[in-house]
Amino acid sequence: MNKKLISYSDFEKVDIRLGTIIEAENYDKLNKPSILLKIDFGKNIGIKKSSAQLRENYSAKELINKQIIAVVNFKPKQIGSIMSEVLVLGLPNDKKEPVLIFPATNLQNGVRLY
Repeated sequence: MNKKLISYSDFEKVDIRLGTIIEAENYDKLNKPSILLKIDFGKNIGIKKSSAQLRENYSAKELINKQIIAVVNFKPKQIGSIMSEVLVLGLPNDKKEPVLIFPATNLQNGVRLY
């Protein structure tokens, strides 16, 4: 693998936090059907929106109350008519569809990955 190495200070610039999905609804107005998420990152960050292409592996209903991790300090991105404020993180399965990353136990919303 020929990847460019970064310093630890570069990594520290990426703010990755834990949040709880409090609302999720199917969104069919994009090229690839998505789920609109409202995620609670605790009192310091608040509730943020994201659009995620998760429908191959999840229903909107089963995502409610799940804790996930997301990058919270990217500039908001316009996705169709939605302004996505955070990037939800996952890993690709064999079909290259995202599988969300969940903590093994419930933790406090807003806790930072290190």
